[in-house]
Amino acid sequence: MDKGTAIEDRFGRRFPYLRLSVTDVCNFRCTYCLPDGYQKTGEEAFLSVAEIRRIVEAFAGMGTWKIRLTGGEPTVRQDFCEIAKAVASVPGIRKLAFTTNGYKLPERAGAYYESGLRAINVSIDSLDPRKFHEITGHDRLDEVVAGVQKALEVGFESVKINAVLLKGLNDDELDGFLGFIENRPVSLRFIELMQTGDNLEYFRKHHVPATVVREKLLARGWHLLAREEGAGPAVEYAHRDYQGRIGMIAPYAKDFCATCNRLRISARGSLHLCLFGEGGHALRHLLQDDGQKEELQETVMRLMQVKKISHFLHNGETGVRKNLSSVGG
Repeated sequence: MDKGTAIEDRFGRRFPYLRLSVTDVCNFRCTYCLPDGYQKTGEEAFLSVAEIRRIVEAFAGMGTWKIRLTGGEPTVRQDFCEIAKAVASVPGIRKLAFTTNGYKLPERAGAYYESGLRAINVSIDSLDPRKFHEITGHDRLDEVVAGVQKALEVGFESVKINAVLLKGLNDDELDGFLGFIENRPVSLRFIELMQTGDNLEYFRKHHVPATVVREKLLARGWHLLAREEGAGPAVEYAHRDYQGRIGMIAPYAKDFCATCNRLRISARGSLHLCLFGEGGHALRHLLQDDGQKEELQETVMRLMQVKKISHFLHNGETGVRKNLSSVGG
């Protein structure tokens, strides 16, 4: 397709950002996502490196310039660095990021950077070791925090922390999180707990709106920052006394979907137009040969015409999404 072609939906939104899942498998057991751990389905034939390269080349040809590798936990794949190198080598890709739980990050951060990754999001839902263990099922807080520091040291251009906001578990830790970013050039983002197909009881018990954090920040002198090009859904705040920033991802906020700029590919090659949509659109059959690129692009462009203007979480409609690990969050 022509370089001027851009992925656009019926509502004038453009999509330069692709979240690409490389596996459904995760080695943590976070209470809000996979409380019983990953359960094998017998369908673990995830996208190959060649298939991943083809889909990135096709999207790059339609104006996509930011790729985020996700999972599950993407780094459980033994060929994760090979995947990153393949994606980073595609012309037109200007930013390659990934999201991780930080498993073995202190020893692997350098290899991740060398493979072409330049932005990293690390999940830290609590800075209290006991609560961290309760939420994730692992006693690895020190390791994960050390991994964040190592990512800064090896040269990652963007280091972000993800913390799912949980009533009764970490909603009293704002002071601790602020202390964490005071002298670190990182962005810490509070993610509002989202209802999925299998967490209704948990959602009702632990959901707290992100506005609670926002009001506390504003009262302490934090100010809203302008949205950066290609940015994800976080609304960011800064303070003159802090090196780091605070962001909030609030899917229940008014007009949250108005700035949607990202699409999702599942680990088995389906296009998901919305995290909470009614299902994916299979594309894997169009990833078997380099000569299928134009057909793949035409298929994506056609599917964009059925993308809806918004999710319907406010109505309790979570689509077919049982948990967020199934399509990379």
